[in-house]
This record gives sequence, structure tokens and C-alpha cells, in this order.
Amino acid sequence: MSSENVTVPRATVISHLIKPEDLQHHGTLFAGQMAKWLVEACFVAAARLVGKPEDVVCVQVHGMNFTKPAHNGDIIEIRAKVALTGTTSITVSGEAYLNEDEAPSVSGMATFVTVDQQGVPYKHGVTLSDDYIAQNRASHHEALRLRGIK
Repeated sequence: MSSENVTVPRATVISHLIKPEDLQHHGTLFAGQMAKWLVEACFVAAARLVGKPEDVVCVQVHGMNFTKPAHNGDIIEIRAKVALTGTTSITVSGEAYLNEDEAPSVSGMATFVTVDQQGVPYKHGVTLSDDYIAQNRASHHEALRLRGIK
């Protein structure tokens, strides 16, 4: 994309039923499985923004914070939303909610880059609207901090 495209991305929501194969030896959700699901939801949000999933690759997972364990039979809903766009990058915030809790039990961020078929980064041309940034100020500022911007 060569011209700037100001947009208001929609949130991505993905749900999972936690099954025995998702658990670790303590009987709670394995962090690696949660990481897989969180990064996948963040990827979908970034790919939707660009419109070309085949051009989106993950370059950094900025970590995850766990505040509540998940158990067999719980339903986890992951909500991912774009937090920051750069020239070639898109940073997405993800939060996981257990059984429709009001507060997230897991939160984290991941950064993706748009690349061509040879793996060379290219300018995606997407910027976030000022209103969107204002409505998502906390995740935007956290993404700036994590990316070392400002």
C-alpha cells in the first residue's frame, strides 16, 4: 500500500474451551498454550488491519501477565486490539477473560511486521485515527513504552 490509510480497527475476539490437554502438571492452563492463543488473536487483529495475512509476521512478544489461573472446563475469551502502528509494524494488545469475568486474567502484547514474498519489510500505509488512539489511550501508551518510543 502506498498511500496512508487512516482507520479505526475493530477488536478481534476468539474463545476457547480449556480441555485436559491444555493443562500443565498443576492442573491449570499451560502458559505456552495461553501464549499460542494470545499471539494468534493478536495476529488476526494485525492481519485484518493490513488485509493480507500472508504478509504479516510476528517479530516480538512483549510478555504476558497472569493474574488468575484457568482450569479444565473454563471458557477463555481473548480480545485483541491494535495499540500502535509504525511504518512497517503493528503492535497489538491482547487480554484474556475467564468465564465472562470483568477483569482480564492474562494480558500481553505482540508486534508484527508486514513483509513481501522475499521477507523484506514494506510500508503498510495504515495509521490509526486520533479518536481510536484517544479511546485506547492506555494500550497505546503501553505499546509506545514497550517499543521504546517517546
